[in-house]
Amino acid sequence: MTCALPSLATAAAEPAPPFAVLAELTHRCPLRCAYCSNPVTLEPASAELDTATWKRVLDEAADAGALQVHFSGGEPCVRKDLEELVAHATEAGLYSNLITSAVLLDADRLARLKAAGLQHVQISVQDSEAEGADWIGGYRGGHARKLETARRVVDSGLALTINAVLHRHNIERVNAFIDRALELRAGRIEIANVQYYGWALENRAALMPSREQLLTMDAAVRARLPELAGRLVVDYVVPDYYARRPKSCMGGWGRRFMNVTPRGRVLPCHAAETIPGLSFETVFDRSLSDIWRDGPAFAHYRGTAWMPQPCQSCDDREEDWGGCRCQALALAGDAGAADPVCELSPSHAAVALLRDRDAAALGTPWRYRGG
Repeated sequence: MTCALPSLATAAAEPAPPFAVLAELTHRCPLRCAYCSNPVTLEPASAELDTATWKRVLDEAADAGALQVHFSGGEPCVRKDLEELVAHATEAGLYSNLITSAVLLDADRLARLKAAGLQHVQISVQDSEAEGADWIGGYRGGHARKLETARRVVDSGLALTINAVLHRHNIERVNAFIDRALELRAGRIEIANVQYYGWALENRAALMPSREQLLTMDAAVRARLPELAGRLVVDYVVPDYYARRPKSCMGGWGRRFMNVTPRGRVLPCHAAETIPGLSFETVFDRSLSDIWRDGPAFAHYRGTAWMPQPCQSCDDREEDWGGCRCQALALAGDAGAADPVCELSPSHAAVALLRDRDAAALGTPWRYRGG
């Protein structure tokens, strides 16, 4: 744990319970996606929480009022105790979602997970066709396995989300991603343009689409929305660097989600550890309820008291909650600054220059996750 910054939060009402807990069981993964949101320094398997500790965490998540648990990684299917953890979450009354690359999820294991109470599967798809997908993910043969598993998920009666991550190299195929989700009978698709944290920040110049690519993609998505109503739920995330106003990151810092890392650190968002000076408690320090209520990392940017101008005077301050603190650090050098993607930020012009520079850096090679 690092030394805590002096808290900027003022006395406030008890926060509402967290809606969901992201349980990052591991950083191990057979894929090596260059836009992975995991930290550039990955946790080794030896540092991962054991089964008994994760069970206690799940009980504490339910006690804190959480309704959902998202089993994630890395690739959560590398954990041999995944079925046991899903069963425990079910017993605790938590809705369970598996966020997976699907390449390790065979028919027998899917059946065991469903029997344990799993309710939803989210599968990442790196491209609409095998050649591009295997190149982006750094895993030969992975695309075919993903499609087979996706069909099996729906046939088993589980809910399916397709997570389509778009960037410079596949953004023109957004319609093909949508068609693939329909063919797989998914209930939901995340059209998620790369957000620049973790490995994606490392590889930003190799991934940033041009404005022309983004406008073409945006028009294509919006043209499809009327026909998809009632057939496919579309969650649509555009790149922050092209935005005029910030998004409400994770529903607002310390307002809806908490993240537990493989080592047991409890974070307000998955990238929060990049912020120097914040003190992150672990599941060995206090209960999740206590950490959620007044943990120093959660309290520091919760609400509006911490906000600088122009955020403090903005009519949207309780809509976007100041945007993303990790992005403010990455782009403005200060996690307490106005999110630089906001056109009212003093740093907005610098972000636009950086964005256009990276979008023009054609031919830039990327560094694979873990490489």
